[in-house]
Amino acid sequence: MEFSFNDDQNAIRDLAAQIFGDRATDEFMLDFSRTDETYDAVLWQTLAEQGLLGVAVPEGAGGTGLGLIELCLVLEEQGRRVAPVPLFASLVLGGLPLTEFGSADQQQRYLAALATGEAKFSAALAEVGMNAAVATAVHAEQSGDDWVLKGSKAVVPDGAVADYILVPAQTSAGETWFIVAAQSPGVSVTPVEFSLSGERAAHLELDGVTVGAGEVLGTVGQGAQISEWLLQRANVGQCALQVGVTEAAMRRTAEYVSERKQFGIPLGSFQALAMRMADSYIDVEAIRSTYWLALWRLSENLDARAETRAAKWWACDAAHRIVSTAQHLHGGMGADIEYPIHRFFLLAKHISYSLGNASQQLEQLGRLLAEDDSLGFRALEV
Repeated sequence: MEFSFNDDQNAIRDLAAQIFGDRATDEFMLDFSRTDETYDAVLWQTLAEQGLLGVAVPEGAGGTGLGLIELCLVLEEQGRRVAPVPLFASLVLGGLPLTEFGSADQQQRYLAALATGEAKFSAALAEVGMNAAVATAVHAEQSGDDWVLKGSKAVVPDGAVADYILVPAQTSAGETWFIVAAQSPGVSVTPVEFSLSGERAAHLELDGVTVGAGEVLGTVGQGAQISEWLLQRANVGQCALQVGVTEAAMRRTAEYVSERKQFGIPLGSFQALAMRMADSYIDVEAIRSTYWLALWRLSENLDARAETRAAKWWACDAAHRIVSTAQHLHGGMGADIEYPIHRFFLLAKHISYSLGNASQQLEQLGRLLAEDDSLGFRALEV
């Protein structure tokens, strides 16, 4: 396993850090939170102009032709600033499967628009974590050369601002993915604002929506393969965000307790507080190392099922401790919803809920290891 980054990757990370740092300052974020806007259009366009929206888009479609590692480095920097742009939904849920499974024509039409910031994307994957009794579904029937889609999908990430949504549907040949334009006749998008983070998800209703054969992603019946491929990368992308969020929360808290004084001495000099900060540091590094392992295996096209589950568990379990400590050590300031640390708490919790709670991840990891003994010994190969 290679832990170091090459020159191009370091340059991308530095550029992303500069862009997010210059725009998403604490002062800007406070002013922005007092508006009715959900996302910062200026920041989105800046990312497009600097080529970061096309970091994982093939060169032939107007991107830089890099991959998942470089994309996750950008997501880490977004998390460090809690920057209000729909990167995860567009670049991971939309861009990655179009790059991997899209036809040359689809890549030219859709990925070129993504790279320039002209179009936003998402994918309807929420039913993966839903109880079977409440899971939503879409069915597709072929009509000549076209397909007719009927059904619903709940909680599409950033679906309220997406121009195109990738939708898995059940067909007679098995699960199949379709590219659905949000403005198509029969498409109904109902915004759902999460009080935790302000993200604008959406419930999607498809009432006899007609799409052409050219809007099938991959091949008919390939949907299960696409879903599994995308789900692992989506989970790792959220872990990348979580690394940025939790590390920034920890560092801000360390600075605060180093400057804030009680009884004439810095709070950080008290042993109990120093030990809590040390625990937070260990937790951040645990999230980072497990996520890096999963990221590396995926980037090498290796089986990463167990590693992804482990990274998700740490991103849920450890993140809760880190941001709770951050708020606690900020005292009364940590409870102020307009004080910066509060935004990190909310986004970290939102990511944790999106990934699934820690207990669920541990149960699923245990089940996976029980089904395949070889996974339990794979760490020895690294």
